[in-house]
Amino acid sequence: MSDLEPDFGAFVAARATSLLRVAYLACGDATEAEDLLQTALERTYRKWDRVARYDNPDAYVRRVIVNAAINRARRRAILTIIPMHSPPETAVRAGDPDLFQVLMGALRALPPRQRAVIVLRYWEDLTETQTAEVLGCSVGTVKSQASKAMAKLRSALGRETLEGAITDAHA
Repeated sequence: MSDLEPDFGAFVAARATSLLRVAYLACGDATEAEDLLQTALERTYRKWDRVARYDNPDAYVRRVIVNAAINRARRRAILTIIPMHSPPETAVRAGDPDLFQVLMGALRALPPRQRAVIVLRYWEDLTETQTAEVLGCSVGTVKSQASKAMAKLRSALGRETLEGAITDAHA
């Protein structure tokens, strides 16, 4: 057992649930999310001696998760699209599983980079600067990708539904 294993084990024990959520939101599938997280943790473990020195190793692992999700989507070149022709007409209660499924379908319909920006900005509550660091791009790219993604989500879901879903996701 190396000296790194206890620190890495403590990191995984403390952050695995949050990182699994990021992986799930990045890909939209529970099984694939577990695979993404496993891949990210494996890659992180191999470089843990360097990663552990960062102020925030979470950012490194999130970046690995997002990059792996984007690469998998590119390889498949097929995104599952669940069309929604009209938004629900009634207000939705918090935690509505149907709304969650509709939102996940709309997220899956986004290009991988836009989906990553939405997940990091609105579910992980990262700033534009932090999101840019995780994705390895400029703040301007984060802003433009977020704007395009939100426009697509509003179009697919309707403004009220989208704003309610994002608010409910934080509850």
